[in-house]
Amino acid sequence: MNDSAPAAVRRARVRAPELVGKGGWLNTGGKEYTLADLRGRIVVLDFWTFCCINCLHVLDELRELEEQHRDTLVIIGVHSPKFVHEAEHAAVVDAVERYGVEHPVLDDPELATWKQYAVRAWPTLVVIDPEGYVVAQHAGEGHAHAIAKLVEELEAEHEAKGTLHRGEGPYVAPEPVATDLRFPGKALLLPSGNFLVSDTTRHQLVELAADGESVVRRIGSGERGFGDDAFNEPQGLALLDENTVVVADTVNHALRAVDLASGAVTTLAGTGKQWWQGSPTSGPALEVDLSSPWDVAVFGGKVWIAMAGVHQLWTYDPENGTVEVAAGTTNEGLVDGPGAEAWFAQPSGLAATGERLWVADSETSALRWVDLDGHVHTAVGTGLFDFGHRDGDAAQALLQHPLGVTALPDGSVAVSDTYNHALRRYDPATGQVTTLATDLREPSDAVLVGDDIVVVESARHRLTRLRLPEEAVRVESVAHRTQRAATEVAGGKLALDVIFQAPAGQKLDTRYGPSTRLLVSATPPELLVSGDGAGTDLARELTLNPEITEGVLHVSAMAASCDDDPANEYPACHVHQQDWGVPVRIAEGGADRLPLVLAGMDEHQP
Repeated sequence: MNDSAPAAVRRARVRAPELVGKGGWLNTGGKEYTLADLRGRIVVLDFWTFCCINCLHVLDELRELEEQHRDTLVIIGVHSPKFVHEAEHAAVVDAVERYGVEHPVLDDPELATWKQYAVRAWPTLVVIDPEGYVVAQHAGEGHAHAIAKLVEELEAEHEAKGTLHRGEGPYVAPEPVATDLRFPGKALLLPSGNFLVSDTTRHQLVELAADGESVVRRIGSGERGFGDDAFNEPQGLALLDENTVVVADTVNHALRAVDLASGAVTTLAGTGKQWWQGSPTSGPALEVDLSSPWDVAVFGGKVWIAMAGVHQLWTYDPENGTVEVAAGTTNEGLVDGPGAEAWFAQPSGLAATGERLWVADSETSALRWVDLDGHVHTAVGTGLFDFGHRDGDAAQALLQHPLGVTALPDGSVAVSDTYNHALRRYDPATGQVTTLATDLREPSDAVLVGDDIVVVESARHRLTRLRLPEEAVRVESVAHRTQRAATEVAGGKLALDVIFQAPAGQKLDTRYGPSTRLLVSATPPELLVSGDGAGTDLARELTLNPEITEGVLHVSAMAASCDDDPANEYPACHVHQQDWGVPVRIAEGGADRLPLVLAGMDEHQP
């Protein structure tokens, strides 16, 4: 770990590997690009996958940087899938439009470029200078300020050398498509019998008539914003009372309220800024930052919030106007128990009954639930790396990145099994999982209307009405594991080294104690003989059990840095954080050191 480094170390340069992706290029007007075509420009590679909330945060972080340096900087998204569905080219095309990506994207379904750049985490940003050398790598989110400073330094340096070429970039905008909805997220049945739909990509809410097709009105300007008539990629909807709808305004990191009579929009919770480690986790709702709220549901007299951005559930109390954390530690994974000890992984769908709050926990491909005492339970799902489409006993059933859950009248629940393009059913009475419907395109939510269920087919840009079937559909079982090459390591001692170099002009913030944090665990837990748990040093010696031949090391790191100017009484500070899941295989002659780059360059890299 380095809290500061001389410029020569920070600028250690490695020739950038070529950009290769079997899926080809998007947002370039059909042109293929090589690094040679980009020589003379500063290039930032954004290794992302569209399921990952941290990746979506980075897309938003990069927008300002992209706009300010359009004539010198080229951002290239390298789409590197986690789930099988994300390797489908059509799904990547949809995601690029859905999330408003305004730069070229290389579709790399086989992780070829990911492997060449030795990437270990989503998201990872790699900076390449105008001469084609890698000069920095950053894992996780919160690095935009550091990259902006580096871009300015590279502009000055290469302008002076004559190696910077200004001009138009390679981005070519796709043709817009006319549909009433565009990647809708969630839907709500209104007291009138109409539907309210979050038209996510168009930053609006759309009221549809009872037929689910005819547009009655639109709420919101249709442009990204945080004003009285604007949303930013809204998702979840819940009725607070007969005339008020609560909206999870996801990219605004806020809860909004819509008056159904007038269409007026007000803010209930959130500041418009994203929550970071160390920020308040309770208090007056309009003074506390939130992080990508994805869905909302009324349960036990409070509005529960699926806080996807920090892997938690929060609550908003409409009586006293406060928010607080209800469950989850911000660690990503699947751990049951009391709310304060449970782990979630990007909770994205909620449905309340009298006694249970159901949760679609997307990154663990799991169906979870919270009881009236605040304890968290798992109905279906085993963790971050196993997914698929398998019916039967819940203990062995598999989902693939579900985003929605709907309570049914008989006590069972319907799961919008998004990446399986299916509607599934879990029955707590029998413990069985079945499939209700297939051939849906990225279903993200569903609402019950009499004997019918109306599904939000997000990637078909419509609501689809289905009759709830008496019998399940027969589906051939498939099971998958996240496909990433395992790192071969020696059994016994393993040096874990999280590399962090504070950005130029900054230093570690030690005013209030240690400014770094490291949390290590493993799947299975028996893989780690010693070295698990929390600590403040970013370097740690682990001992691996040589009898456990393979597993996953879970590493969570955080570092806080502040402006290094003694004259500034209130220096600007930034939190850098990332979670890694590193598949490892015990092998003779395997590595005895595991470097993970949080920010900077690994000095020991060959």
